[in-house]
Amino acid sequence: MEIAKARMLSEQELVEELESARRHLYDLRFQLATRQLTDYNQISRTRRDIARLLTVRTERQLDSQAGQGGSSVSAGGES
Repeated sequence: MEIAKARMLSEQELVEELESARRHLYDLRFQLATRQLTDYNQISRTRRDIARLLTVRTERQLDSQAGQGGSSVSAGGES
């Protein structure tokens, strides 16, 4: 999945896609262990898809925190 497509997903679709990709990676690893996997590139592609989805999720979390007034960590040890 391309990053642009991942950014267009709703929050629920993003979670579902992430679960699906993780399950697919599990299945690929199982196929690898049983010597049934023929296209080894699928593992790295799926890992990259998961990373893209997690990146979009993190971006959204950071955007929502920025919209709520910034972070709760103060600089310089101020209280």
